[in-house]
Amino acid sequence: MEARRYKAFGKDNKTIFIAKRVALVLTGWFAIAVFSSASGATLALRPPFPQVVLCGLLGLLFIAFRYLKTFRGWLYTIPLYWLVAVHISRFVGAYFLILYYRSELPFAFAVPGGCGDIVVAAFATVLLILRRSSRAVPPALYWIWNTLGLIDILFVVTTATRLALRDPDSMAVLLRLPMSLLPTFLVPLIIFTHIIIAIRLFRLQRVSATYPPRG
Repeated sequence: MEARRYKAFGKDNKTIFIAKRVALVLTGWFAIAVFSSASGATLALRPPFPQVVLCGLLGLLFIAFRYLKTFRGWLYTIPLYWLVAVHISRFVGAYFLILYYRSELPFAFAVPGGCGDIVVAAFATVLLILRRSSRAVPPALYWIWNTLGLIDILFVVTTATRLALRDPDSMAVLLRLPMSLLPTFLVPLIIFTHIIIAIRLFRLQRVSATYPPRG
């Protein structure tokens, strides 16, 4: 019993240690994104270069996931709600609607994308509240939320790309602070965490099929 307790304690310490390192990397990444926007570097980008930056950052995340065993293991072992909590940030969709009202974003992007993000963020909040109240959250709810959330963010990215290629000035607000942090920081994290959540749900489903509960 004591050996098991010390082993669990060591595992918790390792998880916390890796979490601190991940937080440090994210802080550095965020600082670089803010600096690049404040210096005007992102505003100077013309389509398709903002999209290239987004895809490049997303690619780096998946490279880290593929080749950094410690990072991959950490993503597999942290509570699932940590990954879900990232998506509370998608209440930023409300600001899309404000920008549309100010005529700074086109309807085709701001209204569907903004409303979709608000719904996904609200759904994530419900999942976190259920988890906080110590209620078991059915995997099916995670599947539904994750699928809807991934579809929404892909719609947002593809719509922004289509509109920017047609009329770059119509989406220029996304290259200025604070909105420039979407393609340079938040959106890659959102897509990445959706994929990681899907992988974890697949792994859970496979384990459940291999070791079904005894009746």
